[in-house]
Amino acid sequence: MTDSVPESTRQTLERLYENPEDRLTSLFEIAADDEQVDAQVTVFKALANELRVRILDALRDGEMCACELQVVLDAPQSTVASHLRELADAGVVKKRRQGKWTYYRIGDTAVLQLLDIAAALDG
Repeated sequence: MTDSVPESTRQTLERLYENPEDRLTSLFEIAADDEQVDAQVTVFKALANELRVRILDALRDGEMCACELQVVLDAPQSTVASHLRELADAGVVKKRRQGKWTYYRIGDTAVLQLLDIAAALDG
């Protein structure tokens, strides 16, 4: 793995560290796991849309059916369904069926904390 390091990077590490090979090894050990990064990117992509954030804000107070979310968003059923599917695929919301109705809720309250942090960073 250390063979893939560009020569210029290797030379810089040789100037900075007494044992550059040990440092290279430690750098490879702290590199993020690809699956973990992919999962994080999926969640952030799901959150990177105004209507999806509005859906999550609406769900703060509890479960809602898709038709209620249509009213909250003032959006057509197909739009709401598309955004709910994206959120569900990312694991951000959970759904349950009751008869012909589908109800949605926050999948994990950590997503609400993340949205609160984002609001605080902007403020």
